[in-house]
Amino acid sequence: MATTILLDLMGGVALLLWGLHMVHSGIVRAFGAGLRRAMSAVLRTRAHAFLAGLGVTALLQSSTATALMLSSFSASGLVDLTPALAVMLGANVGTTLIVQLLSFDSSAISPLLLVVGVVAFKRSRQSRGRDLGRVAIGLGLMLLSLHLLLTSLAPAENAPVVRTLLGALTGDPLVTLLIGALITWLAHSSVATVLLTMSLAVSGFITPLAACALVLGANLGSALNPFIEGLSSDNPAHRRLPAGNLLTRVVGCALALPLLSPLSQALAQWDADPARLAADFHTLFNAAVALLFILPLPWVSRLLTRWLPEKRSSEDPAVPLYLDASVVNTPSVALACAARETLHMGDIVETMMRESMQAILTNDRKLVAEVAQRDNAVDSLHEAIKLYVVRLTRDSLDEAEGRRAMEIMALAINLEHIGDIIDKNLMELAAKKIKRQLQFSREGAQELEAFHRLIIDNLKLSFSVFLSGDVKSARQLLDEKTRVRELEMRAAEQHLQRLREGRLESIETSSLHLDILRDLKRIHSHLCAAAYPALEAAGQLQPSRLRQSEEQGLPKGQGVSLDDPAAGHC
Repeated sequence: MATTILLDLMGGVALLLWGLHMVHSGIVRAFGAGLRRAMSAVLRTRAHAFLAGLGVTALLQSSTATALMLSSFSASGLVDLTPALAVMLGANVGTTLIVQLLSFDSSAISPLLLVVGVVAFKRSRQSRGRDLGRVAIGLGLMLLSLHLLLTSLAPAENAPVVRTLLGALTGDPLVTLLIGALITWLAHSSVATVLLTMSLAVSGFITPLAACALVLGANLGSALNPFIEGLSSDNPAHRRLPAGNLLTRVVGCALALPLLSPLSQALAQWDADPARLAADFHTLFNAAVALLFILPLPWVSRLLTRWLPEKRSSEDPAVPLYLDASVVNTPSVALACAARETLHMGDIVETMMRESMQAILTNDRKLVAEVAQRDNAVDSLHEAIKLYVVRLTRDSLDEAEGRRAMEIMALAINLEHIGDIIDKNLMELAAKKIKRQLQFSREGAQELEAFHRLIIDNLKLSFSVFLSGDVKSARQLLDEKTRVRELEMRAAEQHLQRLREGRLESIETSSLHLDILRDLKRIHSHLCAAAYPALEAAGQLQPSRLRQSEEQGLPKGQGVSLDDPAAGHC
């Protein structure tokens, strides 16, 4: 008897969790990108942030998911800590809305939701229709699980052992609170814990006081998961948001615990339905915590900032060295910081360039892995630079500052593309060469090294143009495209000559040789982009080719200009 009840109870909880997962995944797939954009657009004041957190969490049915979505904004500096904490206050209130909905008897709707959801999931031709079908199925499963929980608990009403056990576990409000927190931490869902509490309360297994204590524990446990996950971060600043959310939960529970008895009695007189009592206390607690903390949030933010300071590790190449958030209100200084960081990113790309050719020529597996790690650092720095410049351009910049901001963004983007070419293309070719134990001919290796040295030299030249804006150097960089093209053609012709001679090394490495030349030329095309801002500022770029052709009476297709594809590629 007891074993069957326990298994049915576990099955009902598992079904409830799966229904929550389907609702969450369906909403994320259907509206995830839009929710992220909407949240990032409104996080300016505490009030807007609170409402954004409430609305997004009401849809996602997971305050943890909202916290994870928000963490990328907060950690990158796009969102200040104060509105981020306000979002979490709203998110905690948002989780109560589905509980309020499910606290009413809606078991008859479950079959309808399941049928509608399955039809939409199977028949819809659009992905959003299938995702919304998934949401309907999830809601139907949640309602069905509540019905199963109540049905499973009904036979146990006359089981004295079960009633005695639950009475002992829930006799002390503090112990009951800790049990609720543990269950929520294990289930990763406060909604599931509150709904389980409602089922136990309706079946008469726990008192109204114990139900309120379990609800308190559910709220505490929901803040534990993001905090524990944040402990894995090496940077204490990344733990500020989950720590702040946990702090508000702990303070709220500490204030509410002594008042549980009169509160539960008052709510029982207000509504005798045990399910409604648990749902109302859940909403009341989160609304009270939000009202308590919404005004002193700036003070809480300063406390967390002092408690968990930013940690900058010079040993980690992915950590920005020069992006000083304190100078974003001084555009000239902030742009200089961004430029320095972009050159720091360029230094890593230059190291990747050197190591990539060494790995290709020497069949060094260790270097291949190191280059891949450096590309991860390049990607992180590119993201940090982009977000820093975006944050800087929120305020109005003058024409020169705006132009410099775009130059920094352009170089960072091109360096990130170069890193991808090295990692995804050149290192893939190196891995293929190592796996097959191939070797270039002596002449082929020399040609690749010469071509590679030219690209390295022009990489340094592009950095010089970026720093100085010198027109002469910019023209020199663009003139190099002719030399690169000629050297590539000469290397390809010499390689084909060795193929005609039947050289075994050339035959085995033919595709690798030509692909490496092609990828190095692609890298050079990204380097040339650094020349165009300086030439455009000096008025030395030609106007549209089409306009020039019409004015000079030339056939369409002749002329060289900024619109020419060759202007963007070398």
